[in-house]
Amino acid sequence: MLATTRRGSGPPLVFLHGFGQDGTCLGPVADALEASYSVVRVDLPRHGGSRPVHGATFEDDAALLAALVDEPAVWLGYSLGGRYALRVALDHPHRVRALITVGASPGLADEGARAARRAHDTALAAELVRDGVARFFDAWLARPMFAGLSEPMRFRAARERQDPAALAASLVHAGTGAMLPLHARLSTLNAPALLLAGARDAKFVREAELMARAIGAHAEVDVIDGAGHAAHLEAPEATLALVRPWLTRHDLTPR
Repeated sequence: MLATTRRGSGPPLVFLHGFGQDGTCLGPVADALEASYSVVRVDLPRHGGSRPVHGATFEDDAALLAALVDEPAVWLGYSLGGRYALRVALDHPHRVRALITVGASPGLADEGARAARRAHDTALAAELVRDGVARFFDAWLARPMFAGLSEPMRFRAARERQDPAALAASLVHAGTGAMLPLHARLSTLNAPALLLAGARDAKFVREAELMARAIGAHAEVDVIDGAGHAAHLEAPEATLALVRPWLTRHDLTPR
């Protein structure tokens, strides 16, 4: 069973956090969208209150997420949450009115790169269990991609409440190397898609551009100036300035 909270009124908007966070780590963007939407804050599989989760694969996890709503919703996912949201949109299109991702990718198309990433994540998982969550996140948040995060937006307390074995299992079962690559299926995505990335997160700017080309004319890329990987937490007002008009243009704003 996945742990969720639902706040706000209006049609559903499912907001999926990144690795090592939980549904309390969504920041001002989720808070602001509650004025127009019923925001579903999910603890992703093996995170927060959603442990243990017994899905064997990344695809099983996505099916659990899709079952959280019984009507089409806007899905907004960051990083790991963005990969899950993309999988939901492709496997369960009847649950998705629109897709918004922040710093997300469709996986690794090259099998050699996938194998290398699986080995890396398995080693990282062992470190996490050995060293504990506090030491692990000291190193994780010291990465350049998170340099622009303010201290409150690092959500250290929520991260340090995580269970190390559960997070290690997430790295092994839901890492980029573990998921089946989605590149060949992107052209089948029919829902409107807004693909966001921080300007200082060059790798994921490229990922967004490649995904948009594969999806087609109903995909849009926007780059958030001055932000890194967690652009919605570094620059929430700039993120909302892109998300709100996009929702309106696609007739996704409640009347």
